[in-house]
Amino acid sequence: MTINKRRLFLIIFLLSGISYAQQQSITVTGGKDVFHNINGESIDTVYGNVVITQGNVIITCDKAVRFVSQNKAELIGNVVAKQDTLTITTDHGYYFGNDRKAESNSGVKLNDKKVILTADSGDYFFDLNKAVFKSRVTLVDTSSTLTSNELTYFKNEGKAIAVGNVKIIQSNNIIEADSLTHFRESRITFATNNVLIKNKSNNTKIYGDHLEDYPQKFYSLIDKNPLLIQIDSSYIYQPDTSFNDRKDSVKTLKMDTLVIKSKRLEAYRDTLNIFKAEDSVEIVKGSFASKNDYSEYYRNVGKIVTYKVNPKAGQPIIWFENSQLTGDSVIIFMHDNKIDLLNVNKNAFILSQNKNYPLRFDQISGDTLKIHFNESGIKETDVHGKVYSIYYLYDDNSPNGLIKSSSQTAKIYFEDKKVSRVNLYGTPNSEYYPEIKVKGNELSFTLPDYVFYNNRPTKEKLLSGLEKSMLNYKRQ
Repeated sequence: MTINKRRLFLIIFLLSGISYAQQQSITVTGGKDVFHNINGESIDTVYGNVVITQGNVIITCDKAVRFVSQNKAELIGNVVAKQDTLTITTDHGYYFGNDRKAESNSGVKLNDKKVILTADSGDYFFDLNKAVFKSRVTLVDTSSTLTSNELTYFKNEGKAIAVGNVKIIQSNNIIEADSLTHFRESRITFATNNVLIKNKSNNTKIYGDHLEDYPQKFYSLIDKNPLLIQIDSSYIYQPDTSFNDRKDSVKTLKMDTLVIKSKRLEAYRDTLNIFKAEDSVEIVKGSFASKNDYSEYYRNVGKIVTYKVNPKAGQPIIWFENSQLTGDSVIIFMHDNKIDLLNVNKNAFILSQNKNYPLRFDQISGDTLKIHFNESGIKETDVHGKVYSIYYLYDDNSPNGLIKSSSQTAKIYFEDKKVSRVNLYGTPNSEYYPEIKVKGNELSFTLPDYVFYNNRPTKEKLLSGLEKSMLNYKRQ
């Protein structure tokens, strides 16, 4: 390169730099100008109908103080900053020309025709189309309202990152968390730490420490410490003779709480309203409890399905009242929030413990099993395929031996939560053991699949260690 060409290149570079610097300098116009020079700093104070421009950024206010060398201005009174469809308003703030940034600590409002964002203070970066708002932040659009302590909003992406006491309301869903990322157009939300998602339509609350919510798919995933709580109400009728010794019935409202705890929980809020719990699942609902590998709860049809997905996992265990049940898969049907029918498929086994004689377990095993319930508990049980049973006999509640039997099918009837009659079909065989041989040897009369599990989940156990979540839950 010759010397002349080098000079020409240097001149063009310097001119372009000067042009760029001039373009970056803010311009202030207004009704009255007052110039000062303080400690070598040129200060221009403009009063009345102030207009500040820099490229496509236009700011109006009642008064402006421009610091010339710093290329910044203090904005006072009825401040309005605009860029294309974006408008920011405040009573007092600053504009930094070198950074193309506006800031205010006097209450600020942003409106970009898609969202309205307000806070006690905020910064906006015009080149990045990015807002950072703090203290009592509220973001509102056509489908949701989000509040938090601090929020960063990316205008072009329609993305908001909120931190501290975060709450977002979307139609029937309310999400609370320590931190949250929300995408405006898709309404997809990711939340972490102390997450609570509430659904107004089904009275459900789900707690966890990581949430992914996809409203357009009616789907939510909680894959860190999920806990579901659902309160259902139903009416029960109880006998009453308090009025003129006439037997009547009293209608009483009963509140029944469903609690599901697992390592992974999915919620499908479509027409079926399904909750899927996976890995170390524990369920409690009234006198019903379960430990299993995988569960599906169909709320709208009142059905719970449990089975194992992991080959290394054990069979689902079901407890209801004084009975324990295991099988490869279990389906529970409910009516009016009470168990109506229970189906067990493959390797079914049920044992019932006598509350007065805790070492005596009625036992039944078979390929498949159906248990029918009524208001007082188990009404009858149907067992099919290689049926084996042990049931204890009582004479006026006094022990009177037991019967061991086998058959192809069996129908067992219950009264007062005890076996009252057993019908055997298909090569039946029965053997009676008198009380003298049974007393003191009860645990020697067990079927091959007998296992008594003492790790029954309770609502108190599932909710233990969640004092903070439960405090919020009780306040809601």
